[in-house]
Amino acid sequence: MLRLDLPPLTPAEQLAADEVILDGCEAGLGGETLIFWEPRETFVVVGYANKVATEVNVAACEKGSVPIFRRCSGGGTIVQMPGGLNYSLILSISETGPTRNITAANQFIMKKNRDAIENVFLQSTVRNPQSAISIRGHTDLCLGSEKIAGNAQRRRKKFLLFHGTLLLNCDLNCIGDLLLMPSLEPDYRARRSHEEFVTNLNLPAEIVKSALAEVWNATEPFQNPPFAEIEKLAREKYATREWNFKF
Repeated sequence: MLRLDLPPLTPAEQLAADEVILDGCEAGLGGETLIFWEPRETFVVVGYANKVATEVNVAACEKGSVPIFRRCSGGGTIVQMPGGLNYSLILSISETGPTRNITAANQFIMKKNRDAIENVFLQSTVRNPQSAISIRGHTDLCLGSEKIAGNAQRRRKKFLLFHGTLLLNCDLNCIGDLLLMPSLEPDYRARRSHEEFVTNLNLPAEIVKSALAEVWNATEPFQNPPFAEIEKLAREKYATREWNFKF
């Protein structure tokens, strides 16, 4: 598998990169890839079908000059911020393999990711039931009962995109300021506030990236990333109000 560590880009470019590389693989221009990027600023990202006014405290975002973006995959609304680590997996779809449908892909990917994260986390702490890394809901990773990562999936005919954000060393207090309570939530959340629901993994990004790269055997560097295409899609789509506020 290929590995791509994206340099600092604009938020719109970071989001566009997933779609550009997915579409490139679909067109036969690349293979399975693991992508990493770390936000350098705070911004809100709604899931593809989310209604901004329902999920986001728009007034607070405007007051704090926090931009709002929309991604190409489903799932809930999140706050991207320094201290978070984003990963994206571009995987081929096999008719009989573990990526054959949404549910099978979720289970396959989440188990591998959980095993990788748990392994490095338990090396840094004392093993106890409250420090176990578990899969909750459909695609959440949790530390005990608190969420440390959410994930989403988008499928083409030949390849899928599965991506997520790991909370490593984030200022979690800002989430409750910028987001409303979600319109949909997993049962295990039990109406907890944002501050009560999430927590940091408190691990360096490089350790987590190495663990994920190892479990996915992402050892071959991605050559010549399509930055021109990424910038173009960001400018024409991900940076536009028509896309970000379409719902």
